[in-house]
Amino acid sequence: MEFIDNTVNDINIAYIGGGSKNWTLKLMADLACESSLSGTVKLYDIDFDSASLNESIGNSLCSREDVKRKWKYKAVRNIEEALDGADFVIISILPGTLVDMISDVHVPEKYGIYQSVGDTTGPGGIMRALRAIPIFAGFAQKIKEHCPAAWVINLSNPMALCVRTLYKVFPNIKAFGCCHEVYSVKVLLSDMLYELKGINDVPANKIKVNVSGINHFTWIDKASYNEIDLMPLFEEFTEKYYDEGYIDSFNRALDPEQAEYFRCANRVKFDLFRKYKLIAAAGDRHLAEFMPPLYLKNPQTQTVALWKFALTPVSFRLKQHYQKVEKYRKIADGEKSFEISRSTEEIVNQIKALLGLEDIITNVNLPNKGQMQGIQMGAVVETNALFSRNGVQPIVAGKLPMDVHNLIMNHVTNQEIILKAALNRDKELAFKAFMNDPLVNIHENDARKLFDEMLANIKEHLQGWNI
Repeated sequence: MEFIDNTVNDINIAYIGGGSKNWTLKLMADLACESSLSGTVKLYDIDFDSASLNESIGNSLCSREDVKRKWKYKAVRNIEEALDGADFVIISILPGTLVDMISDVHVPEKYGIYQSVGDTTGPGGIMRALRAIPIFAGFAQKIKEHCPAAWVINLSNPMALCVRTLYKVFPNIKAFGCCHEVYSVKVLLSDMLYELKGINDVPANKIKVNVSGINHFTWIDKASYNEIDLMPLFEEFTEKYYDEGYIDSFNRALDPEQAEYFRCANRVKFDLFRKYKLIAAAGDRHLAEFMPPLYLKNPQTQTVALWKFALTPVSFRLKQHYQKVEKYRKIADGEKSFEISRSTEEIVNQIKALLGLEDIITNVNLPNKGQMQGIQMGAVVETNALFSRNGVQPIVAGKLPMDVHNLIMNHVTNQEIILKAALNRDKELAFKAFMNDPLVNIHENDARKLFDEMLANIKEHLQGWNI
């Protein structure tokens, strides 16, 4: 890399999952809007054609006048070529396929188990983890061999277990996981300031929060804007909108098709605040899956509708995928314009901070070094951290109240069991984790049948297992 004044040139980024139909356009747009960075992004994907399509889109930006700095995009056929010389590694993959997700999400419904997302916890999250962990173990080994000093940014779910695997295989890796769920709750708090205090257009990044928990199950016990303590306000806000819910501006911005399956009215969040007096810092669809099936019962009972969020069927994800494939093809062929604007994602700001251009504080997933009291060391937790030149320093978040702490500990313990089961190809240990999940609220005999069926459905990804 070459440092000149307040710019850094010749940065090498390896993008694992570089054929992505979601994160790549965001990264390209964010890099195009940034005046202090330039370099090369190597796109590696098991689907080389998709990586090549993204290469065409990325390189087409070089001729545009609205691009602040030029980046070169190159699709590569093997992971070794992508990683050689990398300063940063971004991982954004789908462990398995969307067909696998049909089993993850919908097979449990035969036993009365419903999941709104199915990618982090619950039966679907466990199966996804069993597929992801061997893949991430391989990534960790390749990074150790080809770019051990690189910073590794994971965007894949299940976030905590993906990051945990990287450190388990390569303890000296410099990896962290990024998630935008905490940003979305800051948007809700910004809306709250307008609704209750008439304070308009508060940028989400100006709201300060103390975050602790695990990915998609994070909690806020302190929140402020300037000198305003937001916790008492949120209690007032909860009581005002508890029954009808409140659709924040983040959710209002969803297009009608997405809104049908992704919009929520924050009623789960309000209910959890009533119970625990903390702000649950994730979308309702994620939060519901970490709890016993209070919010996720048979849709025929209208439980989900009552709480004003939605289950996302995999059929919709498949439809979206094909729509995105067509969109990317049209952009690459010049039939559709690529509108460049800065996203709300933190990746480029984190890279800038690690290069020493500016310090930032943001939420991040890292192994516990004491930033979360009462959680075992090494377990991946989500708190705020200070990003500065070549360093990510977790900020001590303190200890959560015992009732919330116990909710989190159940999942932390289960994640460690899942990790061990996946690395040792231990079917019985994996079943213990399955039974420990709060959504698996069924008889053990039925749980065994469900587990065996789901495992058989993904056996092609579980090499060496006795299935």
